[in-house]
Amino acid sequence: LTASALYAIIDGYTREAGVRNLERTITAVLRKCAQKVAAGEEEKISVSAASVKALLGPEKVKPTFISRRDAVGIANGLAWTSVGGEMLPVEVAVIPSGTGKIEITGSLGDVMKESAQLAVTYARVHAEEYGIAADKFKNTDLHIHAPEGAVPKDGPSAGVTLTTALISALSGIPVNHDLAMTGEITLHGNVLPIGGLKEKSMAAFREGISTVLIPRDNESDLYEVDAEVKEKVHFIPVGSLSEVLKHALVRPGHTHARAARSVPQATSLIANEKPADAHKEPAAVM
Repeated sequence: LTASALYAIIDGYTREAGVRNLERTITAVLRKCAQKVAAGEEEKISVSAASVKALLGPEKVKPTFISRRDAVGIANGLAWTSVGGEMLPVEVAVIPSGTGKIEITGSLGDVMKESAQLAVTYARVHAEEYGIAADKFKNTDLHIHAPEGAVPKDGPSAGVTLTTALISALSGIPVNHDLAMTGEITLHGNVLPIGGLKEKSMAAFREGISTVLIPRDNESDLYEVDAEVKEKVHFIPVGSLSEVLKHALVRPGHTHARAARSVPQATSLIANEKPADAHKEPAAVM
């Protein structure tokens, strides 16, 4: 069983926090190989990444959906789920000729719905700073959505992502796709600490993200992050939403540093690409 085959099994069939399903799937592969040997079809079998699919069938783990190009109204957030760290983007659509209605979709829990309300309030208060017309909230409807709707999402760390996507949608300023973020917010725009930094940073690393914004109060938790992740990912501690938006929004004439680890860009807005104890949160949280 080659190393490439093991990676193919992990990425395509058993991605999880533990190794129980990995052991079961490897056993299934060995049984299929044993059948071939017993039937006299093969004397010796080397399982490679290419042959895993023939043995196990279609991949069970679906690719992660994230923004792969700078776009208006979409920001890459970091989540902590039952299978470890995951990236979950947040999208915001501004619908003209509306009545100021706010719609929130995507299996969001009560905590995230409160974060969305905080994001809207922050956008109202700071509208002028980002060139948002004062009457825009009265004349348009807002639709806030977190894709991967089948995965319940709740927990106190989506505020920065929701606010960034919202400000971007209302102002027309794109968000840097090569940046992910995590952190909860207060009514006055302070960024609060989160849990699961190690798992969330691993998710950003896995997807080739070069920069991650983290709450300043989580800076001490970076010692838990794997050395390989810290080598490839640039972590920026932030204490306020103004700092978050300064790094996340791509203003005219401003360029963001890209990671040495390149990731192919896709033509679609959201593309399929795959290359803690201190702050406990429930399963499937942002």
